[in-house]
Amino acid sequence: MKWFVAALILSTALSTPALARDPMPLYDAPQEMLSPPFVDEAGRKLTLDDFRGKIILLNVWATWCVPCRSEMPTLDALQGQLGSDQFQVVELSIDEAGFPVIRRFFTEIGITHLKPYLADSLRTFAALAVVGLPTTILIDRKGREIGRLVGPAEWNSPDSIAFFQKIIATKEN
Repeated sequence: MKWFVAALILSTALSTPALARDPMPLYDAPQEMLSPPFVDEAGRKLTLDDFRGKIILLNVWATWCVPCRSEMPTLDALQGQLGSDQFQVVELSIDEAGFPVIRRFFTEIGITHLKPYLADSLRTFAALAVVGLPTTILIDRKGREIGRLVGPAEWNSPDSIAFFQKIIATKEN
């Protein structure tokens, strides 16, 4: 009977949304980070330095990753709502099949606000210390990592929107 009560309490806690839960933990201090080289659809070579001056939500993903696929619409909605010269969601795919597969996936699920970027998986995993997909890294305006989440999230929830609005409004980032 005790295990039943414990299971009931746990299942209720897990199924009930937390109040004002941040979408990812933030570090006590920003951390320097490396950037793998990547390309955009036009073939331009980029690094994270090309995005300095903005708060970046870097999402490392692949079309074959089921949790990545399920969270993509929420990232698209977040970019649609908050994307600006102050904030950008950067979708960094590690798909070996390249942009045709990524573009087909974006079209299939109606992604309209995100731009795809493509990187080599080994270089990306090594440079960003990625241990699983999806991995989402919050980067400050100076190119430093300030938070990280491994696994999917609902990036366009009211709590997430409020969290990112607060980060964007903080000028020290």
